[in-house]
Amino acid sequence: MIVTRRVAATLLRGVDLVATPWKNGGGVTREVAAFPAGAGLDAFVWRVSIADVAQAGPFSRFDGIDRTLVLLSGAGMLLDEAQGPTHALTQALDIARFAGEAAIDARLVDGATRDFNLMVRRGAAAGEVEVWRGEGEHRASAASTRHLFADVVLLFCAAGSLEVTLGDAAPLTLVTDDTLQIDAPEALACKLSGEGALLAIRLHYA
Repeated sequence: MIVTRRVAATLLRGVDLVATPWKNGGGVTREVAAFPAGAGLDAFVWRVSIADVAQAGPFSRFDGIDRTLVLLSGAGMLLDEAQGPTHALTQALDIARFAGEAAIDARLVDGATRDFNLMVRRGAAAGEVEVWRGEGEHRASAASTRHLFADVVLLFCAAGSLEVTLGDAAPLTLVTDDTLQIDAPEALACKLSGEGALLAIRLHYA
């Protein structure tokens, strides 16, 4: 754990995530973090995970859940929403947002994909996802410094390697699939450098 000016941050290493097969055999998922910690699929307020999708098929329904999917690797997939739009995830870091109760059928563009999944229980919390890119170790500037406002912020390294500096703490290196969870940052300064991209997830409790 990292502590800076009374702000606690927890590093979750991607190499420590445990893969769990889907019931339908269509892929595996790795839970990154959830609140409350250890909550089941019917009890979480929010949950983030990485999924390896091996074959086409329907998505599981999650009534009352707002979902955000981000393509991490692979040629991508098309998410056909019944009586709704088709969400195209065909480039790395493309984002799709949809209701968990929507009937979604996934088509793979060309083979298996990996995606990042944020699920938030509607009415209990709200979440948003942005893509942040490093400025390069020798090109870091004021533009790469952001201030974090949320009840919880998750910084997930989606590609490459990034050095993250929180407030007055020592820099911390994140590599692909690592996550930094920051509780109640309260305008905490966050500076990025390095060659890579991360997903910044802001979570606000109702």
